[in-house]
Amino acid sequence: MRTKIVAGNWKMNKSFEEAEDLLSEIAELAENEPLRGVTAVVCPSFPYLELAGDILEEFNIGIGAQNCYPTDAGAFTGEVSAAMLASFAVDYCIVGHSERRQYFKEDHAFLAEKVKALLSHDLIPIFCCGEVLAEREAGKHFEVVEKQLQESLFDLTADQFSCLVIAYEPVWAIGTGLTATPAQAQEMHAFIRSCIAKNYDQSLADLTTILYGGSCNAANAAELFSQADVDGGLIGGASLKAADFWKICQSF
Repeated sequence: MRTKIVAGNWKMNKSFEEAEDLLSEIAELAENEPLRGVTAVVCPSFPYLELAGDILEEFNIGIGAQNCYPTDAGAFTGEVSAAMLASFAVDYCIVGHSERRQYFKEDHAFLAEKVKALLSHDLIPIFCCGEVLAEREAGKHFEVVEKQLQESLFDLTADQFSCLVIAYEPVWAIGTGLTATPAQAQEMHAFIRSCIAKNYDQSLADLTTILYGGSCNAANAAELFSQADVDGGLIGGASLKAADFWKICQSF
């Protein structure tokens, strides 16, 4: 049975005090309205990861980083390695978010290195894939996503692959207010699962958790999550409000 996950990507938001308040609100909701059958994951900025672990550790909420560097240590000023993340309360790490691909020019090979570094330290990569608007309008969205998976993930062993989560994020729907229709989300999630089956086997494909990301919010989460191949969400702006985030977590 696939793991249902809702991961909140805070991006570059919140002061320390604001982060502490938001985490405390999530902890209060977790205590009063415990989740059933779904894993919540909070992905704050690097400076707040330990704080998140301290506040949320008793509520079985996963802690995720938003990025990592693939080399364990060295002269890479400003970077944070997978080895560092593994040294304290981090369970997950987002890899290949469209903003990293666009603004920081991260390519398929570099993302493959990150995935392997995380797996080597027993951290769970949340690997993002998805197309921009021009690629969808040109009918290339399946080709684009398959290439992202092929060049960054499909040289992993089946055992390695079984330890990661995939997040499909139509780039045209991130922070734009646009959302893929439930049918569009289901179509791509099913396609991703077929790619996994083709490169590994159907059993592994059936067990892989695939999340939807792209203006998913408290109002549309239930319809999106009702699709057969959508196993949860990678949530951006809506994760910055505790009540909205928790409502999304309860949308299955």
